[in-house]
Amino acid sequence: MAAIRFYLDENVPVVIAEQLERRHIKAFTVRDLGNLGDGDESHLTRATAMGCVLCTHDADFIVLATRGVAHAGIVFGQQEKHSIGDWVRVLSRLHATYQAEDCLNRLQFL
Repeated sequence: MAAIRFYLDENVPVVIAEQLERRHIKAFTVRDLGNLGDGDESHLTRATAMGCVLCTHDADFIVLATRGVAHAGIVFGQQEKHSIGDWVRVLSRLHATYQAEDCLNRLQFL
């Protein structure tokens, strides 16, 4: 069983990854990976290949998931509704509660 790791797309604040890392939770950012500007499908494919749950404010990922595109998990939050603290709390709780295998093709809303 593998621990959940997170892939934060470019519209999720980098500070969330920093806060997760302080809690010993592995989180990758698009900026750190040098993939700014890539399309949604590229991000989802990369996150899935890395075995990471993709975190986003972009509703296009909900569309991809509902079309049946396989993924390692997606967490969606509304930018105007969810604070950095909300993200850190929810992702920390997911990490503590589930294993990576539990998140396969799961769409989680903040």
